[in-house]
Parts: sequence; C-alpha cells; structure tokens
Amino acid sequence: MKQFEVPNGYRSRLISAIKQKRKVDDKLKKDFSPTILDLGSVQFYLARHFGFCYGVENAINIAYKTIEENKGKRIYLLSEMIHNPQVNADLIQKGVKFLHDTNGNAIIPLDELTANDVVMIPAFGTTLELEKIIQDKGIEIQKYNTTCPFVEKVWNRSDQIAKKGFSIIIHGKPKHEETRATFSHAAANTPTLIVNDMEETIMLGNYILGEMSNAEFENYFTNRFSKGFDPVNDLKKIGVVNQTTQLATDTQAISDYLKQIIVKKYGAESAEQHFADTRDTLCYATNDNQSAVIGLLETSADLAIVMGGKNSSNSSHLVELCQQKLPTYFIDDVSKIVNDTEIIHTDWKNKSATVIQNYLPKKETVKILMTSGASCPDAVVESVIKKVSEFFGKEEALEKLITEWEKESAVGI
Repeated sequence: MKQFEVPNGYRSRLISAIKQKRKVDDKLKKDFSPTILDLGSVQFYLARHFGFCYGVENAINIAYKTIEENKGKRIYLLSEMIHNPQVNADLIQKGVKFLHDTNGNAIIPLDELTANDVVMIPAFGTTLELEKIIQDKGIEIQKYNTTCPFVEKVWNRSDQIAKKGFSIIIHGKPKHEETRATFSHAAANTPTLIVNDMEETIMLGNYILGEMSNAEFENYFTNRFSKGFDPVNDLKKIGVVNQTTQLATDTQAISDYLKQIIVKKYGAESAEQHFADTRDTLCYATNDNQSAVIGLLETSADLAIVMGGKNSSNSSHLVELCQQKLPTYFIDDVSKIVNDTEIIHTDWKNKSATVIQNYLPKKETVKILMTSGASCPDAVVESVIKKVSEFFGKEEALEKLITEWEKESAVGI
C-alpha cells in the first residue's frame, strides 16, 4: 500500500516503533492481541491497530502539498478535512479557511470565492450539488480532492448496483458529511434512503412487509429519501452500503436483517434478484480498528482511554465498544488529562464535556487500555502515555522502553 509523507509533528517515536515491529511480526494482521507497555506500577495495553488510516494520511498529504504549491493564494476547505482538532487547527494556522461547519452550515459565503481561489474537498467527500457550484465558479476542485479512496469505493459500488436496477439503502448518520456526500452520489443514479440504526431498519422492514402505510413511511423517514422516492416500487430491489466509519458489525446486522425481510417477502430462491451483496463496501481500517478493540477488551484492566476528535464517528464507536466492558474516557488531546485525579471526558453521544474525578484507581498496579481513532495523530497517543507515566514517576522507565522498541523495530526493517 502506498506510503504518504505526514508532518513529523504528528508522528511518535514510540508508536512508530511499535507499529513497525507489529507489522513485521504479523504481516497478515491475524493477531489482535494488544501491545503491552509494562512500567511496573502502571501498565498500558495498546490496541493492535489504531490511529491514522490510509485515507487520513492521503488527505493530509494532499492538503500540505496543496498549501506548499499555492503560496500567496487563498486556500479553502469545504469543511473540516478530518474530524481531528490538532490537524484542523494546524491547517487554519497555515492560512486554510473552512467554508462550512461539520453540519454543512455556511461559515464563509460561496459568493466570496473567485476562479483564482483554491478549494479542497475533505476526506469525507462532498455532494455533487456543492461540487457543481464550485466548478461553475471556474475553480478546479477535483485538482485538490482529498476524498478517502474507500469512501469513493462505496460510491462506485453504489453506481454498479444502481445500473442493475437496485435502490440504495445507506447505513449512516444523516447529518454526517460522509453520509450526505454518499447520499448525493447514490441519489444521482437511483432511489436512495438513509437508515441510522437497527430501530429504523426494523421500521423499513415493516413497510416492505406491508405492515406500514405510505403515509407512515413518509412521516417516519422524512428528509431521509431522495426526490421522487416511491416506496411501493423502489424497495423491491435494494442494496445496503455504509458510512465507512460506522460499526462494521452494525452495518452487517442491518444488511442481514433486510435480507431476511426480502427472503420472507419474495422467497429464498428469488433473494438475489431483490437484494444485492455489498459486503465489500466495509472499510478495512474501520474493521481493523474495531476488531483490535474487541481483542483489546479481552484483557482485564481498570479503565480505557480512547483518543480522537469529538465529532469523529469512528472514534465514538471505539468508545462505545469499550464502555460496554469498563470505565472509558474519551479525550481529544493530552490537555484533557488535568492531573492524576481529574480528566475531562467527552460523551460520545451528545458531545458534552464533563470533569471526571478519581479516574485513576488507587492500587499497586493500574492497567489502562488505549486506542485512538483513524484521524488521531500518534503523537497524541504518546503524549498521553508520557503524562500518565509521570503521575507514577515512570518517566525514565518509559524513555528506556521507547529506546528498546526503536531497536527492536529497526532489526525487522
């Protein structure tokens, strides 16, 4: 897989060494056991996979090259490039301005753009409608397109099954940038509907089986379906694709449920004519990070720390998984660890921040599970490890461990 140039400020000596060593020892990525950093009185268990994915590194690489190649020009992003505060703050510091917030609300009027401006598409992609507006201003928007290749894969798969007469069901958060972009691309080719979760999927199944009226359908799914959507005819042939950062298990469960509904309505022998197989649209990085957390949670521990931006969908799902097993704290950078008794935790559902007291237990050995979202720099993970280590007086022991990991990883190169 292609390697990208990512600014050193996002890198970490420790994490780079660990990832290199694990990559050499586990080329097929079959081992989802965590990496253990044993400092005696505090032990860190790092998920097998975490941090920047291919799509994020690709986006960062394009963004920084764009800045370097367009000095003196006004440079804009349609919205946050990725959901990470450090990366977005750095881009703003370098002069990049955002045209919209994460909900699609205008920050800078599009009327202010000129043909001499540079506009970048974020990693989530964008809608065809917004893309056309920018292009009509004479701006080469595709020249600076950071859309994740795996998001584009979902679009391409949607296009393929649309050509065979299937409508698209998107499993995604309706307000998320990626879902809005995927909806736009799919709806340009075929009737399209968004479901947020299994509860909505069950309601959709009820309609397909004739247990819901057209009026009830339109009321329940208002603003979730494409223009001219006719549920009577457009739900006879369907395929499920996803917002790539959703829980892979949830997308699969939704797909399996709808397939059962189709089998119940049309019979098993006709299922393939009415339901498209779209399992290949699940993002490898999302799968790997979630599988790694499942493996991580097999370790007995006192707490978990998940690092990532509060608006990061994939990070929030890692928090969701961890919270099912043990106390979990969601932070976006090391500043949220106030001291050894207070941590500022973000609720992954409503994004509210709360100061949690006594998050570190008073015991002989404290065990901490750690992971981070696909848009979180490894430098953030290392900074959190270092700060927590200081609370236990383990700064020198950690530095020694970093040196050992660097030596071990160098042997395998």
